[in-house]
Amino acid sequence: MNRRSFISAGSLGLLNMNLPAYLRAAQSGASPSAGAARVKSVILFWLEGGPSHIDTWDPKPNSNFKPMSTNVAGIQVSELLPKMARKMDKFCLVRSMHTRGNDHPQATHYVITGHEINPAMQFPSLGSIVTKELGPRNAVPAHVLVPKWDRGRQYEDYFRAAFLGGDYDPMCIPDPAKAGFEVTDLSLPKGVSEMAVESRSAFLKAVDRRYRQLNQTAEHADMDAFTAQAWKMMLAPEVRNAFDLGKEPEKLKEKYGKDSIGQSCLLARRLVEAGSRFVTAAGYHGTSWDTHSDNDKSHRDRLCPTLDRTLPALVDDLEERGLLDSTLVIAMGEFGRTPAINPNLGRDHWPNCWSLAVAGAGIKTGTVIGATDEKGYNVADRVVTMGDLFATVYQLMGIDWKKEYMTPIGRPIKIANSLEDQTGTPIAEMLA
Repeated sequence: MNRRSFISAGSLGLLNMNLPAYLRAAQSGASPSAGAARVKSVILFWLEGGPSHIDTWDPKPNSNFKPMSTNVAGIQVSELLPKMARKMDKFCLVRSMHTRGNDHPQATHYVITGHEINPAMQFPSLGSIVTKELGPRNAVPAHVLVPKWDRGRQYEDYFRAAFLGGDYDPMCIPDPAKAGFEVTDLSLPKGVSEMAVESRSAFLKAVDRRYRQLNQTAEHADMDAFTAQAWKMMLAPEVRNAFDLGKEPEKLKEKYGKDSIGQSCLLARRLVEAGSRFVTAAGYHGTSWDTHSDNDKSHRDRLCPTLDRTLPALVDDLEERGLLDSTLVIAMGEFGRTPAINPNLGRDHWPNCWSLAVAGAGIKTGTVIGATDEKGYNVADRVVTMGDLFATVYQLMGIDWKKEYMTPIGRPIKIANSLEDQTGTPIAEMLA
């Protein structure tokens, strides 16, 4: 008789719990150098659809928006980003990103995993690799995506762990801006009280003691610790509190913005404060930045105002709480947009060169890395690849950026994969 059948009447399966397995796997992947790393968490502010680089962080004369001086001499951004302009000393801009994939699925997969789509296999996301290498902190989920995708699983799947296993998939959270927001997975099933849980836990311990007398195996040495952590995550008030936006003052909610964009970033701050490793704040759903028509109107009236409101609010909030020194914030989409306007007054997809913004611990702020040509068509100085960005993240978090994983098909892959299947290199100009 195996252990599963022996304790089937009193197992954690009655509560649909698989946390012990998750905790065991996460601990086995923990990096020994993680404790010495300065950066403990990452917030990816996902700008789905691809912002126009020349209308945001890399202003050009072929943009209809004027360049605006910032509080850092020599750095200008679009006039659509006045709040960021006043806080440029908190940011590092990379203007010379060069990636692959000219449609949304290809480009999203590439910038999230560092690999081109391959029909033979799936690749793990940056967040899943960080989670595997560092393991969880406290009882909160280590990897979170908020909110869930509203246009099918395809894009959500790119943020998953692939062959690393479901233990490193992100926990996908409902839209926190919607009425009645609740993370039900952290609550006991209806009709099951904490007293009943304690009784079932006591029964499980009794069954375990008897089973161990019959079958002594090495796995029991750690089982108590993992099971205890699972109960802690299920029942601990601090875990539920991390997802409780009701504890935030209305004034701060308004500063972030009470829409999906603002509230996903506010929840991301709560989660890294509680111990999450990697949180993707994906409030810009439905290819929000995909401005094939009316590019200027969309950037002016809808997109840049929300970006300019929420990103500085997130950085300010992290700093005021003493979290910016241990949190890396990355704001990016999957590519930029064409410098030329199309017949629909829009801009199309452009992976040749684009921009992103970074803030937080371990980076040189008030800086610009790379440059594009006069109209933003190509990189003119210092090409930066996704492998370079990934390697930088890993180095800041105490992860060996030269590491490779062996895939189920026997092919090694680089965790910081760059163009032409080369290993990326940490961006020296970004590292403080």
